Parts: sequence; structure tokens; C-alpha cells
Amino acid sequence: MKKTVLVVDDDPIVMMMVAVNLRKAGYDVQTAADGLLALEQMELHRVGIVISDWNMPRLNGLELCQRIRDRSSDGYTYIVLLTSLGKPEQRVQGLAAGADDFLTKPFDPRELLERVRVAERILQLETREALIFAMAKLAESRDPETGQHLERVQKYSLVLCRELAIDSPYSDRITPDFIRLIYQTSPLHDIGKVGIPDAVLQKPGKLTPEEFDVMKQHTEIGANAIRATLEHSPSAKFLQMALEIALSHHEKFDGTGYPHGLSGEAIPLSGRIIALVDVYDALTSKRVYKQAFTHLKSREIIVDGRGKHFDPIIVDAFLRAEVEFDTIRLTMSEDPAENTTITAPAGGCLS
Repeated sequence: MKKTVLVVDDDPIVMMMVAVNLRKAGYDVQTAADGLLALEQMELHRVGIVISDWNMPRLNGLELCQRIRDRSSDGYTYIVLLTSLGKPEQRVQGLAAGADDFLTKPFDPRELLERVRVAERILQLETREALIFAMAKLAESRDPETGQHLERVQKYSLVLCRELAIDSPYSDRITPDFIRLIYQTSPLHDIGKVGIPDAVLQKPGKLTPEEFDVMKQHTEIGANAIRATLEHSPSAKFLQMALEIALSHHEKFDGTGYPHGLSGEAIPLSGRIIALVDVYDALTSKRVYKQAFTHLKSREIIVDGRGKHFDPIIVDAFLRAEVEFDTIRLTMSEDPAENTTITAPAGGCLS
């Protein structure tokens, strides 16, 4: 569904030309002759994109930008300033007021449409991230002990990916797009827990073998839910990665994990990355059945799992970035008593 576009210009001919071109492309278009009328329109209509003239009576384009940014609204409004002003200092002024993009008059209709399509892509990213996190929080809300688990997993995965991108055999695979997608979709790793009974999910103690078999089903429940969504949007890269992560983050490098007993490179790289950060956060977090482990104890467990539970290359990257992991742990800790940090030796990471 295309976003509603509000065209604001005191020149009726320019306003009509912009509106006609956008309507031909299938957009719902509202119009206003100045900034004050534009704000009134925004109270009546859910507007995603505003294309506004710079020079207008009563409330000009810059003032309109500022007023839009000061509003309390349900979502972000993308603003394109339509102007004949081309000097860098004027564009800086526009950006400072809250504009996102500029279109020079007289405008080319093809450029107008491309600018609006860029705006749509950016707004879709915002909507997508909000949806991902809302879905993930729905699953997390059934487990009162997880606290800021999703936020920490996001931050740990970002640190680990950046380290792998800098210096590892996976550098060519850890592209900026890969990093962005894993950061966005990592909160969905346990989305399948919405399908696990409370008696198992919220049990205050160790699970029986039968209960653990039920718990393990969350990987496939989550993957099936994402797969059903992917059928409607087969080209959505973020859903493809979300599916990989949900299904494979409990696989182990030596093949002893679940649900499919994959090993080594057969486990998606995204799943191997989330496997480590998920375990690190679980180890360093307090649970009903255990106290939070220190960073050093958790580090010891991860190193012991090198080549068994975890990909050795990813463990090595974790060790190079462990000070950053510990900083995130301390910054986002839910246990004030857990305040011991580490210091990297002069030669690099701890050993």
C-alpha cells in the first residue's frame, strides 16, 4: 500500500503538476496552499510523505519542517523540500530544520517519483523494524526473566559481525547489508516460544527430558511462522535471514544441536553468530535456577565450546571483541551487584 503524500505549495500550478504526477503513479495525494493548511491536513489524514515548497506565506517550508518534527505522531514523516535554492548552506539550513531530501524547481517528473520511492523505502524500513521488535517482544513477554535480552542480543551481534567483517575468513560474507539484516532480525530468534506451553516455558527449574523436547520445538514453530510470511513476500531478505536464525541458532558446530543436527558450514552463518551471542547473554543473566555468571566464567565456557558448540572462527572474533561485550553487559545489566568489568592486556584480548 502506497503512502499518502501531502503536497504543499502556494503556487497552484506547481502544486497541481506535482499532484497529477503522483496520482498517475498510484499515490493518494492531499494538497495544501501553505504550511498552516498543511498542518491542518495532517491532523485529518495519516501522511507519510510531505513535499513542500520552501518559500510560502504564513508558514514557510523550513518552519513547516520544524513544526512537523515537533509534533507527537504515530510514525516518522519524510519531508522533501521543493526549492530553487541550490547553495550548500541553504541545504544545510533545510536539513537542520528537519528536511530529509530536496527537489529542485523546475522539477523532472521522473526525479520526483524516484525521490518519493526512496522515501517509501526508508519508511518501510522503519515500519519493518518496529514490526520485528513488536513480534519479538510478544514472545519475550511470556518469559518474565528475559528482561533486555533482545536488546543485548542485537548489540552483541552487531559487535561480533563488525569484528568478523574486519579480520576473519568470513570478511567477504559479512557485508554492511548482512550486518544490518542480522541486527534487525536477531530479536526474532526465539519467536517460536509463543507456541510453547506456559508449564514448560515458565517452569522455575530444570526441565525434564520430555519437557526439553517440547522446548526444542520453538525453533521449528518460529521457522514455520516466518516461512508462512515469506511465502507472501519471497524476495524479502530480512525474512529469509529471520528464518535462518530462528531455525538454526540452537545447532552446534559439532552436529549435536537441534532441530536438525547440522554441523560446521551446513549451519547458516547467521545462526552460528546468534548461537554464541544468545548463549553469552544467557550465561551472564540471572535466572530462577541460577545466578548470573561473570564475564570471565562465561568466556571460559564459550572457549571450552570452541569447535564443539561454537564455530572456532566466531569464538576467536568474540575474544577479540570481549571488552565490548563486557561493556554492553555492564551497561545493560539488570543486576546492579554484577559490576565487575575486565581490562584487556596491552597485547590485545585476554587469554
